[in-house]
Amino acid sequence: MNFDIARKKMVENQLIGRGIRDRRVIEAMLKIPRHLFVQEALAAQAYNDNPLPIGERQTISQPYMVALMTELLELKGKERVLEIGTGSGYQAAVLAVLADHVYTMERIRPLAMRARKVLDGLGLLNVNIKIDDGTCGWEQEAPFDAIVVTAGAPEIPEDLVKQLAPGGRLVVPVGDQFSQTLVRVLKHEDGSYAVEQSIGCRFVKLIGKHGWEAE
Repeated sequence: MNFDIARKKMVENQLIGRGIRDRRVIEAMLKIPRHLFVQEALAAQAYNDNPLPIGERQTISQPYMVALMTELLELKGKERVLEIGTGSGYQAAVLAVLADHVYTMERIRPLAMRARKVLDGLGLLNVNIKIDDGTCGWEQEAPFDAIVVTAGAPEIPEDLVKQLAPGGRLVVPVGDQFSQTLVRVLKHEDGSYAVEQSIGCRFVKLIGKHGWEAE
């Protein structure tokens, strides 16, 4: 299988074809080899229009969803970005191309270690991974210019809003355990914030103190 051709078709059909317009996001999605972030047996499916299992009852998100969430962050290149839910490391890799530094949190150690290996192999050394409860954020490194949550939350995590810099953007799926709405939080200079709704979506549950309880 020619992964370069598959990746180009993914970007043309699934991203540009659905309205992704940020050229930097498009170029990042063209650059990052998504097939390296899934199990070898699923590599041929890596550029399909759907999420895929990555073990530990977690998934790598649908390519379009990765692109949309990234586009909503409106990254220009100098930002410090926090990601909640490292998973495969694919979203962190895309962010690493677009921002100055990425801080990503994962509660499941084997996933974090696997993601670290792939990110290092790609030379993406501007990514720090922390194994911890991401719902509480990474207070020691705050504030962040942008925060993205790659799991469904029951409500907007207030701890994450607090860790946003003034003018910062938080993108998070919010809803019940079965379906959510992707929302963007825009933080004002006075600490208040506005909430914008995007599209319906379905993510794995955000587990932690300010999310859902583990089963």
